[in-house]
Amino acid sequence: MLVHPENPRPGATGGTALDVAAWLASRGYPVHPLAPGAKTPAANCRECTGRHHSPEACPCHAQGRWCHGFHAATTDEDTLREWWRREPEFGIGVACGAAGLVVIDVDAHATELPDRQRLLPGIPIDDRVDLTGLQSGFDTLALLAAYRSRPDPCEDASTLRVRTPSGGMHIWYRAPKGGPRLRCSSGSSSRVALAWQVDVRAEGGYIVAPTTRTAAGVYRALPGARLPAPLPLWLAAELVRTGHVDSPAPTAPTAPPTPSPGPSPAAGPASGRPLRGGRQEAGRRLLRGLLEEVGSCGASPSGTAFSEKLNRAAFTAGGLVAGGHLDAAEGRLLLLEAADRARPRQSRRNVLIVDSGLRAGSDRPIHPKERT
Repeated sequence: MLVHPENPRPGATGGTALDVAAWLASRGYPVHPLAPGAKTPAANCRECTGRHHSPEACPCHAQGRWCHGFHAATTDEDTLREWWRREPEFGIGVACGAAGLVVIDVDAHATELPDRQRLLPGIPIDDRVDLTGLQSGFDTLALLAAYRSRPDPCEDASTLRVRTPSGGMHIWYRAPKGGPRLRCSSGSSSRVALAWQVDVRAEGGYIVAPTTRTAAGVYRALPGARLPAPLPLWLAAELVRTGHVDSPAPTAPTAPPTPSPGPSPAAGPASGRPLRGGRQEAGRRLLRGLLEEVGSCGASPSGTAFSEKLNRAAFTAGGLVAGGHLDAAEGRLLLLEAADRARPRQSRRNVLIVDSGLRAGSDRPIHPKERT
């Protein structure tokens, strides 16, 4: 179970749901109630049931009600105390977006295995690869980690991991600071998915907190860390690659934009205009070869001109961003992931090289030829 500060040994005295909810809230994780014995949010109040209005504009939140699930999540202890006074059997939900969390939700459902090309979206699996025994999200997440030469997140004891009543696992991570907002997905989706039977809980979703009891059983924290660790760079890059970036709706400017000094072809994240698919792919294609050179330095601890290769890749990425051929956040994550793979013990230096190269490259837009 998740440990309350006054109860350092799991299960020593058995804290209440309110204890756990208050502990989470004290660490900045907004909490909302789940229906007793279920993993779904508590029902709306009578005034909101069947009423058509946006959750964000619901007047009940200002009155301390729990309407609209994670939209009502709060860190206010008085509000939490009142909610659990009214219903002590409430379960606990945490609003992932507001809490700055990205949770990898690994399922273990007994369903038919899909075509092998749907197991890891965007990564072709050769027919010679033996998939005997693959049957759940534990297997596909391990396959993805092995493909990227990374540790299996299910074995990551440095972060909070929670066993679900159905036999799955929730792996809690902190979202990258200054990175893109990441959104939810379902592992069975044909459009946005990290891996088959691996869901993502992030912006626009919630996660069930440990100690919550449902009709199927209890969500229990596994041995290891009791708090979420930072999202590994390689997983952040995979989430960006598989379309998990949450793009906020554009807002009207409060003042006329300042004209740029001269014509600029930069159409993309740097200028606020969307990238076209062809331009984006052209940028990725050019950067891919440079990233491979950076990653290949991992085979040798020295004598590979690592810093020069990383700087060249970052400079190129900065030019691609300025030219509208690469998303800025995606480029930075890919660069840091490649650098961390090659030189994992100098992450601070890697960040300095990448950010310096990106800034320098942004002064010289690059426009690679697109394939037609």
